Amino acid sequence: MARRFSRFSDEAADSDSSGEINISPLIDIVFILLIFFIVTTVFVEETGLKIEKPRAVAQQDLEKNSVLIGISPEGAVYFGGREIGVNGVRSVVSRLMKQEESPVIIQVDRRTATEVTVEVLDEAKLGGAMQVFVSTVGGDQ
Repeated sequence: MARRFSRFSDEAADSDSSGEINISPLIDIVFILLIFFIVTTVFVEETGLKIEKPRAVAQQDLEKNSVLIGISPEGAVYFGGREIGVNGVRSVVSRLMKQEESPVIIQVDRRTATEVTVEVLDEAKLGGAMQVFVSTVGGDQ
């Protein structure tokens, strides 16, 4: 019996002396972590519009999970990179409010007519948004 034990320990010593490290479990763990971080990342959906925001002295930061609606200087209304028009705001907001209660942020160009901004704000409220904000640039920028 002692002889078998010594024979197994000699085999174990021979296999350890090869000097190679198996890194395939390490690669598996790295890929699993990569997939985990990709899946759990919060994706912010932009309006697809380049906007010059008006300046504001009082400004607050809002949470990342918000509904972003953009209004161009010509008065075109965008959501998710496509034009929805003023009439499409209510349906988009009501659909998104059913999924998750989020604030609505209206990104308005400073050259946009106030009338269009107010219409979009009203449509967002009628769509079920509890919080509607107009995005601006801080006064010190």
